[in-house]
Amino acid sequence: MQRDLVIGWDIGGAHVKAARIESGRVCDVMQWVCPLWQGVAHLDAVFDAAAQRWPDHGDAEHAVTMSGEMADIFDDRETGVGALANRLASRFGPRTSFYAGRAGWQPYEAVTDHWADIASANWHATAALIAARVPAAVLVDIGSTTTDFIAIREGVLVSRGTDDAGRLRSGELVYQGVVRTPLCALAPRIRFRGEPHNVMNELFATTADIYRLTGELDPLHDQHPAADGGEKDRLGSSRRLARMIGRDAREASMADWECFAREWRKAQLAHLSANLAQVLGRVGLGHDVVLVAAGCGAFLADELAAQFGRDVMPFASLVDADDTDDTAARWTQVCAPAVAVALLRADERCMADATV
Repeated sequence: MQRDLVIGWDIGGAHVKAARIESGRVCDVMQWVCPLWQGVAHLDAVFDAAAQRWPDHGDAEHAVTMSGEMADIFDDRETGVGALANRLASRFGPRTSFYAGRAGWQPYEAVTDHWADIASANWHATAALIAARVPAAVLVDIGSTTTDFIAIREGVLVSRGTDDAGRLRSGELVYQGVVRTPLCALAPRIRFRGEPHNVMNELFATTADIYRLTGELDPLHDQHPAADGGEKDRLGSSRRLARMIGRDAREASMADWECFAREWRKAQLAHLSANLAQVLGRVGLGHDVVLVAAGCGAFLADELAAQFGRDVMPFASLVDADDTDDTAARWTQVCAPAVAVALLRADERCMADATV
């Protein structure tokens, strides 16, 4: 085994993200679509793709975090953690370690005892890495499906929630993202051509439709089918947005639908801002705190920061990445938890080697 090669995994319910770290340096980062709700066989397909991308992955140490245990194919979260851990350990053997937040790293044999710490601890990994580098910050990780707001004070995580239920209660977890969120989750009423309309509570459109029309969503991060399975172009997005208020795209101009998309964007930003205000107000962070932006929706962080008079720092700027390939840096931003668990594990191994 190459002791300086670590692959970090973030096993989500819709994507799997992985980061290759060599000698503490981010060399490659990738994200694959993995609809776990359709079966764990999708995970095997991702592992096969990773093996093709990194033929020497069998020589690596594998550091794992997850949130995919929430997929509804599992009867409960404990079962989900066990099933995913078993799949990973079967594939990678004793070289696999599981991130358990405050409980540290656990081998496969200890997963049963620490399943509650391992479940959905990916946010903790990202925040822990930031805390070692930025003493006063708030992680703002806006992904395809969820948003995390995690406060750091004096290099210590000061989040109130320790699991998804607690973080939903505290406002530190917002179940909204910039790709997969149904638009009907953003607002019960929305303005179109200056007039408020009730919203149809149907899966007619998702937030990806908004950000395609605003031009902010990178096509590389637009990996899931559209709500109607149709084209993911401007016309297709306009057609889906129109359905949200009982209209057809042909009833208005493209400029009207772009304006409508901005109304939805405004609604999502207002919801995110209210939760960020709750987190900032509770922990009492001073104005020297910065927002560390991550996720495929990091493009919203500047506007959020401006509302609170804060500076923004990209997560990718905090890690040592291959500066010969801009793609690695871009994916580092999107796949922060995978990068974080790999670097945290690499640091742990370095410290262990230093004491030998």
